[in-house]
Amino acid sequence: MAITIKTKKEIEILKQGGKILAGILREVSEIAKPGISTGFLNERAKELVLSYSAKPAFEGYQPSFSKKPYPAAICISLNEVVVHGLPSVNVILKEGDILKLDFGVTYENLCTDAAITIGIGKMTGEKTKLINATKRALELAISEIKPGNHIGDIGYVIENYIESQGFSVVRDLVGHGVGYKVHEEPNIPNYGKRGEGPVLKPGMVLAIEPIVTMGSGEVRLCQDGFGYETVDGSLSAHFEHTIAIIDEGNIVLTR
Repeated sequence: MAITIKTKKEIEILKQGGKILAGILREVSEIAKPGISTGFLNERAKELVLSYSAKPAFEGYQPSFSKKPYPAAICISLNEVVVHGLPSVNVILKEGDILKLDFGVTYENLCTDAAITIGIGKMTGEKTKLINATKRALELAISEIKPGNHIGDIGYVIENYIESQGFSVVRDLVGHGVGYKVHEEPNIPNYGKRGEGPVLKPGMVLAIEPIVTMGSGEVRLCQDGFGYETVDGSLSAHFEHTIAIIDEGNIVLTR
């Protein structure tokens, strides 16, 4: 499938959807405290997105690598689960958890995708360092997104920075194009070489998502068939923004 180019009007709609998404992520993160269930967070995210006449993009979505559609509105992943964790009323947040919230919004038939990682309660220095390094890697990646650069430039800066901080990127899970669908071409690995891969062009809309672990970076499918967890049980963090490329550089749509 070819890389799609969005019109200026479509990018404006994506910006509106991205603003809704960012607001919901902020609100859900504020109620994430010890004693709250991940199932409650899911219900709140769904209530909020429907109140904006939008839809949760992930609920019912079935990517090519999955045997069944995702049953929840938001992906909620704890600690060693890196992405696509299933929310549940039986999973209760506790002090020291690393919580990843990954959410997609469909607004006027166009999709945006973003993720944040937060600490629940008091955090150790190493956990805080992991979260901050992953967030910083996304910021560095965004600075590489402009016409004429390559997909490889994005992965290069992410991997180099993360390894300089003593952590590992997950190589089996990647960023992606987004807009008309949740997942589009191109794949955007969190590693790469400068000057390699597709050239970035105005109108491309990309979901950039560093996924980082304290351990080896190797992952496997969870028993629930949806989430991915670290093989060595190490803790993980994940940040993501949807970004549109324009002539002047880029616009972060999910702020």
